[in-house]
Amino acid sequence: MEKLSIDFQQRFLDLEENLKEIRNNIAEAAIKSGRRPQDITLLAATKTVPVEVINHGIELGIDHIGENKVQELCEKYDAYQLTDCALQFIGHLQTNKVKNIIGKVSMIQSVDSVKLAGEISRLSHLNSITTDILIEVNIGNEPNKSGVLPPNLFDLVQEISALPAIHIRGLMAIPPANANNSETMGYFFNMSQYSVDIKNKKIDNVNMDYLSMGMSADYSQAILAGANMVRVGSALFGPRIYNN
Repeated sequence: MEKLSIDFQQRFLDLEENLKEIRNNIAEAAIKSGRRPQDITLLAATKTVPVEVINHGIELGIDHIGENKVQELCEKYDAYQLTDCALQFIGHLQTNKVKNIIGKVSMIQSVDSVKLAGEISRLSHLNSITTDILIEVNIGNEPNKSGVLPPNLFDLVQEISALPAIHIRGLMAIPPANANNSETMGYFFNMSQYSVDIKNKKIDNVNMDYLSMGMSADYSQAILAGANMVRVGSALFGPRIYNN
């Protein structure tokens, strides 16, 4: 138990330093983009992170966390300190697992099909709640990645907007991992333009409140291109530690 205590102490200290640096970087990028630091939401991506470390981050003022795996979210759920923190789902979501997170999360960021949206709608209606979602865009047209392809984005938004008990709040994307800096910025700017274009269509039940893009390696770039939510994991919590 003593070693565990020491390990957590070090992780807490590392988290405190990392959070300061990330907040400074976010503030700098926000100001460069003509916005205020408080206009940018930092979402802590907590995949594989122990609940003790997550809760310490919440104590430090992190007010948005996101899990990638349904099973991991459910295993941690009762131990999260969520009084002043929103829990979101940010990973690929299978339709048959929607039932496990409805009512537990404030937003699902990875909706990319009418089928998935329909199940979220059905279960939300059954539970007398409205679930906020983001539409995930496969911005790099990668064959093995989830997300709606850009040419199909507007039609998908239109279809999902008609469903009850579901509210489209914006867009989410992950650019190709092998893209260079210039290419990555191009993907981010494209996403920003899609957000503007959809907002200008003034579709009922659709708000472009959030443009969620940018992770540990590129969150400053994403903010410069228009992101107002960044999902940061390893830069905040350190390298992921897998038990398997």
